[in-house]
Amino acid sequence: MLVCSRGPWALFAAAPRRQHVRVVARRDLFGRYTRWMYRGGRPNAVARPQNWLFRVLFGLGLWPRRVAALGVVGRRSGRMIWLPVVIADVGGEEYLVSMLGEGVNWVRNVRAASGVATLRRGRSLPVRLVEVPVEARAPVIGRYVAVAPGGRPHLGLPSRASLRQCEALAPSTPVFRIVPADPTSGHET
Repeated sequence: MLVCSRGPWALFAAAPRRQHVRVVARRDLFGRYTRWMYRGGRPNAVARPQNWLFRVLFGLGLWPRRVAALGVVGRRSGRMIWLPVVIADVGGEEYLVSMLGEGVNWVRNVRAASGVATLRRGRSLPVRLVEVPVEARAPVIGRYVAVAPGGRPHLGLPSRASLRQCEALAPSTPVFRIVPADPTSGHET
């Protein structure tokens, strides 16, 4: 039997520390991989099929209610473009957060379409996405990083980010409140 000078149990006392280092290294590896998939603000060749798969699965409603497929008309193509999204819930309202910031296509498309979009969670629901003012974004960003592990590496925030950390990102992180579309608007899915 191997015995350490600090007693036989001293060998086991160091194990949790090493395990913690492995977990942190794994998280960092996940973060680097996730950032690599969206380098330049657009999905690369690995992320595109992955996004397609998640868009289909989220749209079928097979996952929890906080994920969905978002459809918005492309500002140049005029075609409906679908992407997977994670929905943050704050105070009984639902929100979408752009993990890649201002310059991404879905944000530009939503703004060009005056917020008209479709959410698919088992069934299609016409919605209007209303942009949240910068001063009201921080609590939503905080909730988003708590429920969206894939978005954390892009925002550079931990899962339990402080309000101050979220306020620092608010000006460069678009947030949209999800509002059911007016049935008289004639919005097609």
